[in-house]
Amino acid sequence: MLNFKIEPVKKDFIDIAWKRLNSLTKPQGSLGRLEEIAARLVGIYEDPMPEIKKKAVLVFASDHGVTEEGISAYPKEVTAQMVFNMLRGGAGINVLARHAGADVVVVDIGVDYDFGECKGLISKKVVKGAGNITKAPALSGSDAIKCIEIGIELVKEYHQKGYNLFAAGEMGIGNTTPSSAVVSVLTHSQVEEVTGKGTGIDEETFKRKIEVIKRAIKINKPNPSDPVDVLAKVGGPEIGAIAGVVLGCASLKIPVVIDGFISTAGALIAYCINPVVRDYIFASHNSVERGHKIALEFMGLKPLLDLNLRLGEGTGAAIVMTIIEAGLKIYKEMATFDEAGVSKSVK
Repeated sequence: MLNFKIEPVKKDFIDIAWKRLNSLTKPQGSLGRLEEIAARLVGIYEDPMPEIKKKAVLVFASDHGVTEEGISAYPKEVTAQMVFNMLRGGAGINVLARHAGADVVVVDIGVDYDFGECKGLISKKVVKGAGNITKAPALSGSDAIKCIEIGIELVKEYHQKGYNLFAAGEMGIGNTTPSSAVVSVLTHSQVEEVTGKGTGIDEETFKRKIEVIKRAIKINKPNPSDPVDVLAKVGGPEIGAIAGVVLGCASLKIPVVIDGFISTAGALIAYCINPVVRDYIFASHNSVERGHKIALEFMGLKPLLDLNLRLGEGTGAAIVMTIIEAGLKIYKEMATFDEAGVSKSVK
């Protein structure tokens, strides 16, 4: 299932985009990364005049057994409570997605709560919370693959409904801990280098969090050359699903915007499965989680914003959806020198 073909973005379309961008009524390169965004979109969509039709933020929710180790400022019950808040439209991601004109799709992939028939919630529960990684793997190997496949299939399903720009978000108390473990193993970084304070824990809890991550890696022995094994041993359901979203978007040749640290940990797994996915990823922002920058640099991705964000949910990605659209509007709607009758610069 994970060996499907992903093609690199074609340089021919990138060249077409830059030819138009360099003919617009402005000094060449004067709109900076907005121009880069537009050129990448032309390459990704393989269309000289692409259109963003419908936008979706896929938010995957899951619990984590490692919260038993006292590594979060919030109890795990908050995961389910926040799912209800999102379904009511009251979370940060709802506000920013409305601003971006994007639909929020909330997916239960591993919450330790029985939602029953809950209107608006996509039920894809693989486990009732990931295992406590200080005592056992987060997921079985088959469940890890299942989580990735769910992400891939949801992208395919929503693409068939007309969506062609996706963002990947998450909700899960304690999920910066497995994310730090994943990033540490896959980037060959020290745990201290990639671990932050998550929801705002105190110094004592922070030290305990670092020790918990080290213990989890030591006990589970994830294989750094096998990203699915890393996901299973020290990751979590929503991290796997986000990896699937990235793989799914790349396979369909549509762009995906990744959010903060947890979303980037998922993208890192996808990248380690198939590095070509990088061509399709927009890194929205650099969060205050110290491991986020390391993961982005490992993939060769440069974030578009740095707003000291650390909420997750897909909030940073939703903001960047508006910037992506701005870049495309510049490319499509701005007049060329010939169209405007403006004299070009003298060389």
